[in-house]
Amino acid sequence: MQMIDLHYWPTPNGWKATIMLEECGMDYNIVPVDIGGGGQFSPEFLRISPNNRMPAIVDREPADGGDPVTIFESGAILEYLADKSGMFLPSTPRERARVMQWVHWQMANLGPMMGNANHFKNYGRNIADDPKQLEYGIKRFVGEVDRLSGVMDAQLSVNDYLAGPEYTIADIITWPWAMLIGRMIDETMWETFPHLKRWVDTVRERPAVETGYRVGRDLGRRELSEEEEKQRRELLFNQTNEKVRHAREEAAKAAS
Repeated sequence: MQMIDLHYWPTPNGWKATIMLEECGMDYNIVPVDIGGGGQFSPEFLRISPNNRMPAIVDREPADGGDPVTIFESGAILEYLADKSGMFLPSTPRERARVMQWVHWQMANLGPMMGNANHFKNYGRNIADDPKQLEYGIKRFVGEVDRLSGVMDAQLSVNDYLAGPEYTIADIITWPWAMLIGRMIDETMWETFPHLKRWVDTVRERPAVETGYRVGRDLGRRELSEEEEKQRRELLFNQTNEKVRHAREEAAKAAS
């Protein structure tokens, strides 16, 4: 049995966990969570990740020797794995805080803003009745991605890595989103952010990053029917408390 079960789907948030596990050289077992097929609402997964989002981990050999430890939210997962392995996160309070502020910056800023930008710019045009409805969302969130790119470029103009001279979980958690910025805005934008581009390329050269990025690439590549694609969009983008509750109840019935 592998030491850590990783509940995963190949997305930027999923790649954070696979890259970290590869960097730390930890044994892990992939448990696919088909987020387009409702896997995130299964009773088994909700016991691990009550926010019905992946990634999540189950550490079957925690450091204290007790019962398995379950963790959801990618930032919490990377911090836990860093503490468990003693890698990529300084132990002194001052240096640790310097890294963790950038971890929280990614969780609160880059990830959500890029997710929203991608929704309005790419997915939204396939489901909106009136394309003009998307204009404000595209301008707002793509503009914010541009601003955040400038924040990173300025930081990287005076540092090799996001949190200073050393490679840390701040880089691991940010790279899977940052490397997609050119695709999100325009590939020519890298000319505006040369320090960011240098960092993206440098991190990509790490063998563990490349390996972690390619984990489970074949998952979800099946071509969906029009009805399946519609259901997928409903699951991913139109969730309400009522819909989530219903999905959980249906999943529980199916499992009973």
